[in-house]
This record gives sequence, structure tokens and C-alpha cells, in this order.
Amino acid sequence: MHTTTALLANAAPPQLLPARQLMAFTLASHILLVPFGVALPCITLLMHHRGLRRGDDVALKLARRWSAVMAVQFAIGVVTGTVLSFEFGLLWPGMMGRWGDVFGLGFGVEAWAFFLEAVLIAIYLYGWRRLKPWTHFWLGLPLPLAALLGAFGIIAANSWMNTPQGFTLDVAGRPVDVDVRQAIFTPMFGPEYWHFAVAMFLTAGYVVAGVYAVGLLRGRRDRYHRLGFALPFTAAAILTPIQLVLGDSIARSVFHKQPIKFAATEVVWKTDTHVPEYIFGRLHADGTVSGGLRIPQLDSVLAGFRPGTRVTGLSSVPPEDRPTATQATIVHWAFDVMVIIGSLLILLALWYAWYWWRHRDLPRSRWFYRCAAVAGAACLVAVECGWVTTEVGRQPWIVYGHMRVSAAVTPTGASSLWTMFTVVVVVYVAIFASFLAVLLKMRTRWRIADASEASATAPQAPEADTPYGPRGEPLATVTGAAPGERHGRPPGGAS
Repeated sequence: MHTTTALLANAAPPQLLPARQLMAFTLASHILLVPFGVALPCITLLMHHRGLRRGDDVALKLARRWSAVMAVQFAIGVVTGTVLSFEFGLLWPGMMGRWGDVFGLGFGVEAWAFFLEAVLIAIYLYGWRRLKPWTHFWLGLPLPLAALLGAFGIIAANSWMNTPQGFTLDVAGRPVDVDVRQAIFTPMFGPEYWHFAVAMFLTAGYVVAGVYAVGLLRGRRDRYHRLGFALPFTAAAILTPIQLVLGDSIARSVFHKQPIKFAATEVVWKTDTHVPEYIFGRLHADGTVSGGLRIPQLDSVLAGFRPGTRVTGLSSVPPEDRPTATQATIVHWAFDVMVIIGSLLILLALWYAWYWWRHRDLPRSRWFYRCAAVAGAACLVAVECGWVTTEVGRQPWIVYGHMRVSAAVTPTGASSLWTMFTVVVVVYVAIFASFLAVLLKMRTRWRIADASEASATAPQAPEADTPYGPRGEPLATVTGAAPGERHGRPPGGAS
């Protein structure tokens, strides 16, 4: 076993490691922005609709500020997304050259959706104070659809890499007779797309709510912070149990369509029934598992609802066709962390629902807001773990069952790739530092504007003014709401 592994390691081209590291770093960095690109437009429009429907100037102020954050995030996403587009061709020419005609349409759809989203964001930002209120809102409504279309393209490409279909192979092993519809709607597409989309909305909701949870912990109990917390957190809490069901669905799909990936995820070495479930633990090259919590028969029950379910093990295929013991352990830990975070979020959502049902108000416990503040960061960790589970679990295949990663890698020398990797790391650190600096600057400016608005003597700053109509004109005269309706319900309402 050790000899075979050593031979495989020696046979791997030297440029494979830096190419993998570069792709992993850029993907892991870009995916942190994806939840906000996909879901923040929808959350912003929900707040925007509330502001217009109730004549609520606080809600409109939040929507306008979130739209500014959305634009800055989109600009950063353009940079990191463009780098990824180049890397597919530069680092993996073997895959793109042979298989690009089969699954490349997904990348084309994502590119067009990206362009459309940029146009719609520009229109939405321009519309504040320049368009009629409801006209502005309706022009922004296609934004979430464009974002979901972009996710559609990427997930179509990724699901094809996991369950490739829609082609036949000629005598030279090249794909011919491509069926684009089958190549897009693969067996993994549905479970993967909906799991991904809900994860993005859930993550964005918890992250945005977490920002205002920190403000509430610091004593800012005004309606601005309460509403800024309540709407995104409520949306995320509603989606959390739905995500649990979708997560179970995609795990079951992997069990049926990618049994070796499932075996790596659950560190199953030998094909058998009554297979135990391990929570954490380390898989060794001889098939033994050390550490972790062993629960008898549970893996078979989770896979097929009965202890007698037969689970395929890693040893059922040759060593060169399966993840290594180290890779399987990484996938297993990533999956367990993701599941644990999801389970804790269920408890947090139940806590919130229980308090709201009893008191029709936001919870008052500081521990609740501490947990809510951490939930956003935990969701980002879960997103990273989901990506690790999907990509590392597929190893050694870049196209599952058809092309190994080593056959797709660029012939460029390893030293050049390590230099490129160093440059990309430096550039990304600068980009994300600039992103954070811009967000902090915007936060400071908004706080100054709010302070001047609260002061009777200081002039109002532009950000504190109504988003519609001439500056200084009351919102009620613009939206048609009665003066007593400008602020909607009393503080504490989440709906």
C-alpha cells in the first residue's frame, strides 16, 4: 500500500502541487464573497419593499446603505472572479481543451449573468432620489434573478464535473455527440444548486444580522439596529431548517451517484452493512480509524434509513482511483464541521422563534446576540467546508471517472507557478484589506451622519436624508404615507 502511494506521488508532475494550491487559494477567497453577490440584493430589496409599503424611512435608509455595500462587494467580486476565469484555462488546459465543449456553456451563462447584474446594480444605485420610488424598486427586482442565474451557470459546470454526462466518446477518447441539456441538468445539479443557493441566502442573512447584533451588544438599541438585525436574521432563521433537509438530500445523492466520495466523507474503508458513523476521527492508510466518536450502525441508517444498508467502501476501487487517507480525513472533518455548524444554527433559529412566539419582540438575552454575532462567521466557515467536501472528495478526478487532475494540469514549470501563487496572495491580501477599509470608512461616515441627524444644531449629512425626492423633503410627502406612518410599527417588530 505504502509503495503504491509513493509511486503515485512520484509520478505526479511537479507543477501539480502549486497549481492545486493556487486554485484552492483563489477559490477559497472568492467563495467568501459569493453569498453577498447572490443573496444581498434580495435582502436589500426585502428591506426596500418594507420601507415603501410602510412609509418607513429607517428601512429605506438601511436598504440604501446595503445597496452601497452590495456595489463595493460586486466590484471586488469582479476582480476575484476574473482571476478564476483565467486560471481555468491557464492551470487546467487539459480539462478545458478536451471537455470545454461539453460543459463550457455553464461558464458562458455565468459570464452573461455577471454582466447583467453589473448593469442592474448600476441602475439600482442611480435610481435613489432620481426615480419614482416604486419604479426604482421594480427596476431593482431582477437583481436577485440575475444573481441566481450566475449561480446556475457555475453549479451546472461543477455538477457536471461531479457527474459527467451528455456525450459519447470516440475511439480516441474524445467527447462527441454532445447533448447540452443533459450536460447541464446532471443528476447532481438539482441537489447541488438548491443546497448552494439556500446556503448563500442563509449565510448572507446571518452575516448582515451579525453586524447589527454587535451594535446591539454595544448598547445601540435604536430602531435602526433592531430593524437591521431583525429582517435578515428572520430570513436566515426561516431558511435554516430548510437547509437541513437540502443537506440531507445532497448527501443521499452523493451516496447513490458518487459512492467513493461518500466513502471518503464518512471514512468508510470496507464495503459493508451496519456501518458505524464517525464524528471526526482520522483514517489511516491501512483502513483503520483512530480518534473521534464512533456511533454503531448510524452511517448505514443515515444512508438508507436502515442498518442493513450496504455502503461502498474506499477499498472497493484501486488506490489510484480514490482519495488518499489524508484527503479522506480532510473531507470527513470538513463535512462534520459543516454539519455541526448547521445543527447549532438550528438551535439558534429555534431560540429566536420561541422568544418571538411568546413575546412578539426580539430576544433580550446578551448571550443570544453573542451567538448571533458569531453565526455569520460560522456560516462562512461552513461555506468553505462545503467547498472542501465537494472538491477534495472528488479526488483524484477533475472530471469524475474520466480525467484525473494530473492529466489536466498545465505544463508550465513549478517555479513559475509558485511565483504566480506568491503574487496572487499579495494582491488578494491588498484587495481584501482595501475592501475592509472601504467598509469601515462607509460605516464611520454613516455614524457621523446619524449623529448629526440626532443633533438639533448640526446640519444633516446626505446619508441621513430621505432616499427619495429633493434633499430635506419628508418621506411622507414623497411616498404618500400619513405623517404618523413614517416609522411603521414600534421598535422591536421583525415583520
